[in-house]
Amino acid sequence: MSFPLPPPGLSETTRATYEREAAAFDAQRPKGLFEAGWLGRMLADVPPGGAVLDLGCGAGEPIGAFLHASGHALTGVDFARPMLDLFACRFPEATAIHADMRHLDLGRRFAAIVAWDSFFHLTQDEQRAALPRIAAHLDAGGRLLVTVGPEAGEVLGHVNGAPVYHASLAQAEYEAILSQAGCETEAFVPNDAESHGHTLLLARRVKF
Repeated sequence: MSFPLPPPGLSETTRATYEREAAAFDAQRPKGLFEAGWLGRMLADVPPGGAVLDLGCGAGEPIGAFLHASGHALTGVDFARPMLDLFACRFPEATAIHADMRHLDLGRRFAAIVAWDSFFHLTQDEQRAALPRIAAHLDAGGRLLVTVGPEAGEVLGHVNGAPVYHASLAQAEYEAILSQAGCETEAFVPNDAESHGHTLLLARRVKF
């Protein structure tokens, strides 16, 4: 199966698209929490009240809502202010931070980090640079859950009809980057049927 390639420069417009389409994206985002099984694996060793980062949190539903309802100390990060405003309104007890994951520097660590449908908007080179920085925000033993692509490449996606950029590295390269960052890859599942075809990468920080 082939997918259309994104046009040059599309990766630079992702933030503006999410800022413009925040309300429409939130309304159309599936809320059935098909992500629950993978979130459970990510949270397997996180104690009640443990710090969890939703990276690219969007408006916070359903993933932020699940993390909040589970009793974890929730932090949401997003680079689109209108999306983050929705998140902050829904979860006033949570910490909402307007930041870009490409330059993540929060000055603290988390027991778990999830980047569901967000990290793959970075270009391949941006992913190579950002992944170690993200992993550095994990506690020892903490897990990172990321949706990526099943293979290396760039593809065209859409948000409320507007084109958006997606990219992925190969599994072996993700594993090599994570290993250098002190993380062990626990699972890489391409096109997971239970997750509506998402490709899941789960890693655990085993050393500093």
